[in-house]
Amino acid sequence: MKIRAQRSIFVLLLLASTIRLSAQDTLRFSLTEAKAYAMQNSYVIRNSSLDVDAARKKVWETIATGLPQVSGSASYTNFLNLPVSLIPAEFVGGNPGEYFEVTFGQKFNSDFGFTVNQKLFDGSYIVGVGSAKLYLQLSSQAKEKTEIEIRQAVEQAYYGALVARRNLSVLQENLSNNQKQFSDTKAMFENGFVEEQDVDQLKLIVQNSENEIIKAEREIRVAEMVLKYVMGVTVTDPVVLIDELDNFIDPILSGKEEPSGFDLATHIDYRLLESQRLSQIKLLRLEQSAYLPNLDAFYSWNKTSYGNSWNLFKSNVAWYPSSMWGLNLTVPIFSAGNKAARVKQARIELEKAENDQKLAEQTLQKDYLTAVADLESAIDQYRNDTDNKQLAKKIYDKTTVKYNNGMISSIELSQTESQYIQAQRAWVASATQLLNSKINLDKAIGKL
Repeated sequence: MKIRAQRSIFVLLLLASTIRLSAQDTLRFSLTEAKAYAMQNSYVIRNSSLDVDAARKKVWETIATGLPQVSGSASYTNFLNLPVSLIPAEFVGGNPGEYFEVTFGQKFNSDFGFTVNQKLFDGSYIVGVGSAKLYLQLSSQAKEKTEIEIRQAVEQAYYGALVARRNLSVLQENLSNNQKQFSDTKAMFENGFVEEQDVDQLKLIVQNSENEIIKAEREIRVAEMVLKYVMGVTVTDPVVLIDELDNFIDPILSGKEEPSGFDLATHIDYRLLESQRLSQIKLLRLEQSAYLPNLDAFYSWNKTSYGNSWNLFKSNVAWYPSSMWGLNLTVPIFSAGNKAARVKQARIELEKAENDQKLAEQTLQKDYLTAVADLESAIDQYRNDTDNKQLAKKIYDKTTVKYNNGMISSIELSQTESQYIQAQRAWVASATQLLNSKINLDKAIGKL
């Protein structure tokens, strides 16, 4: 008995531990926490961060090309056959017209040394360093835009899940009422007070309510799966959303979240286009720099040894040093119009970038005004659909009372129930549209 009791205690402790671990595995998020989690764990943002890191390395790569470049070299040569040279025989007392074969050098030789190169002036390098820094800026802005898009996606998925859960709670309440109505009608039929058709009609209402709940539950699973996918959460991990839907809808309806002023210069899309315009200016200057001369300095130092023995590293073998320094000047003279054509192409690309920026100014202004109008329309639609839902519920409740008192048929009850479900669907759509319109306005302002 004692052993059995100990086993029971062990099993209870194990179950308690399992329950505790399971509770810890459930992730709980407010909307703010969900967006913060996505900023740290979204795979898209991780790649954007890596792009910024790569851009930083690219900047240093470009800068490093203008710093001193040092290279070392070493060689060891074994002449299997020394080169033969012919000299006139008369130089050594021979007959004119004849040649004497001689070999110069020794069978083995080796050398080692290093060379230093330094750019003194290179127009393309100067422009390239500026372009690399601009490339880093573009990468950082691209990351910022990605973060905005991820926050927008998190908000949409979070709101979608909250709306789906609210819809499910309403449908569950409606199912409970319909099940009670069906049970009461079935009892009345068994006592001969109603016809079988009424029982069948109520059963159909219950089944339709059950189907609506199945669809609502599926919508919740999809919305939460999308949310976890965007946030970087494993899609099989359970999550709990702790914010209430009304916390987001009420401020919109009360006007507490009035849109802030639209500042074009701070909008990420405009700043990206400005950076792209500046990059085209850099590319134009890069092509123009091809007309400038390049000036490099160099220094070289070597040691060389010769011998007829393969071992040139013995202490009695002589090594002969040599060194030099100098300047290399390259001046472009004629390129058959190649450079001019490239400069003209760069000017065209710059003009296109300027046109894109001007178009973006108009587009962003248009998007802002459209988003304001859409939000106003969404507010009106939501209020209208909320009133319609409440009215449909009121009609359905009164119809239920009439049916219970035998004043109307089950068909009329079914019609009003369907009307109520349709009003509920319309409310779900308008609530989703209201929240998405607020997101679109925030994005048009550049607030997200």
